[in-house]
Amino acid sequence: MSFKKLDDLGRRLESLEHALSILGADEATHMAVGGGEKRAEAMASLAGMYHAQATAPEIADWIEAAKAEDLDTDRKLAVAEFERNYINATCLPTEFVERRTAATMRSEQLWRELRPRGDWDAFLPALEGVVALVREEAALRAAATGLAPYDALMDQYDPGNRTAEIDAVFADLKSFLKDFVPEALAVQEERLARRPRKTLNAPYPIERQRELGLAAMRATGFDFTHGSLAVSHHPFCGGVPTDVRMTTRYRTDEFLSSLMGVLHETGHALYEQGLPRDWSHWPLGKARGMGMHESQSLFVEMQLARSPQFWEFMLPLVHQHLGEDAVPGWEIEDILNEVNHVERGYIRVDADEVTYPLHVILRYELEQDLVAGTLEASQIPEAWDTKMIEYLGISTINDPKDGPMQDVHWPGGAFGYFPSYTLGAMIAAQLGTAMARDLPDMGEQMRRGDFAAINRWRAERIWTEASRHSTPDLIARATGEKLDADHFKAHLRRRYGR
Repeated sequence: MSFKKLDDLGRRLESLEHALSILGADEATHMAVGGGEKRAEAMASLAGMYHAQATAPEIADWIEAAKAEDLDTDRKLAVAEFERNYINATCLPTEFVERRTAATMRSEQLWRELRPRGDWDAFLPALEGVVALVREEAALRAAATGLAPYDALMDQYDPGNRTAEIDAVFADLKSFLKDFVPEALAVQEERLARRPRKTLNAPYPIERQRELGLAAMRATGFDFTHGSLAVSHHPFCGGVPTDVRMTTRYRTDEFLSSLMGVLHETGHALYEQGLPRDWSHWPLGKARGMGMHESQSLFVEMQLARSPQFWEFMLPLVHQHLGEDAVPGWEIEDILNEVNHVERGYIRVDADEVTYPLHVILRYELEQDLVAGTLEASQIPEAWDTKMIEYLGISTINDPKDGPMQDVHWPGGAFGYFPSYTLGAMIAAQLGTAMARDLPDMGEQMRRGDFAAINRWRAERIWTEASRHSTPDLIARATGEKLDADHFKAHLRRRYGR
């Protein structure tokens, strides 16, 4: 049977994916500095092997023959996903995949070295090389799919995303936020006049913060028999569903940014751990795009972990792991003042949920120009600064470290990914509305530290569905309506508005 050949192919590709994922996670967390060159060579070779197997000419024949076979619904859907993946994979020659993998690995390694001191000039040649490769990839994908170059890149992360629709959504959201950010700041100022922010009793030892993060992961459902937590320059969730590699980073002068990062990545991890194991080797068994993935991480971090009910459960854990004097005299309102603090800040991963979409829209607009060739890598600092001033009223022109060097995405060649973050926030807000309707006592469950029903709700509607449905259909099936940004706006107004 031809489907059996596709099934066997899926298992071989899954093994290579597994090796690449674990090598990549190790490279970002435990690899010695001197191992970078050989690690890049090894991963480039494996990526080439993967690509060669995934693009073998006979696969097209297997797919066509499998379409004629008497298959159940899941296998028919699996064939369709095998075909979509095959079309996308055959866009790129194996030589290009190897060249791109080696270049982006070296670029990431250089970024880790140079970002702490903000050495943009030393990093620029590597980034220029990555941008050239991204443009080459965009052209190859566009030629094969008939999509516009940037749409062809986005389609790798969220099938169906198109700038024509996203531009309109983001323009509307940007207009809303330009008015709402000042309103949220004014409301916050009034609240803080009544209840000023309290100082943190730093320092917070890293090991104690780690134990607190592990406790939060455990409480929210992370399965430690299939995952772990480490440290990296940039928080991420990688590995594979049976061995999820989560990371965070620590500061000893405060603990909330690390804790919130852990909760965000736990949302990603829960999705991966909740995917159907029986067909993990099929494309159908993978997560349904990065917008949905970000919705799961932002659901945990924003919808749950910034609510008063969550902190009624979490604050005692802070005292337990950081000490009774960690936040002396703090009550729930004081914690909420911190975790929901709105600020025109520089760092995307530390941004509050009001200003966060503006960070994403900035990057989305710049990378479209980079792919189109209307912006060169050397012009990024000035273009970045112009938009930061317009959208957030702050300048980064003299601080590349906290400006255009802050994210790992461009050094790693991940162009087309950023829109998923804000689309994920919109989906998370809509899921929150639907869940509150179906689980009216979810607030009380959080107070008790009981996340079982909350996770079960998401597992039934999102995780176990994997890639059975398109993102729009998955959202509609889970919430009863198509994606509507008004849920996100309403959420922001409830939490931060008048």
